[in-house]
Amino acid sequence: MVNHNGFTNNDALARSDMQGHWTELTHWSPLVANRLAEADGLTLDEEHWQVIYYLREHFRVLGPDWTARRVTQSLGRDFAEAGGRRHLYQLFPRGPLVQGCHLAGLPVPHGTLSASFGSVH
Repeated sequence: MVNHNGFTNNDALARSDMQGHWTELTHWSPLVANRLAEADGLTLDEEHWQVIYYLREHFRVLGPDWTARRVTQSLGRDFAEAGGRRHLYQLFPRGPLVQGCHLAGLPVPHGTLSASFGSVH
């Protein structure tokens, strides 16, 4: 259960939505991403950073109207050579959209049905 009082009274949390995704995109940095990844049990390498920056650029171009379907298709197509969706799920065990967007400091795309979208768990 979410503690709404703790959520609204904590300045750091106030910059994120109830699922922990940032609402103020200017507060993101690679250092923040590394700390978030650490909390998720991940160590970010070059392949992670490629996806993170890919998601940030995608969001920059499409804005808040981006959709899960569109981003998933684009990720699968543009990372096909590296191993496609299977590879992306290996990089981001909670799902390339949910975990990738979380680490990239982005809101999840519209149409992402659950917090485990694309998860292998």
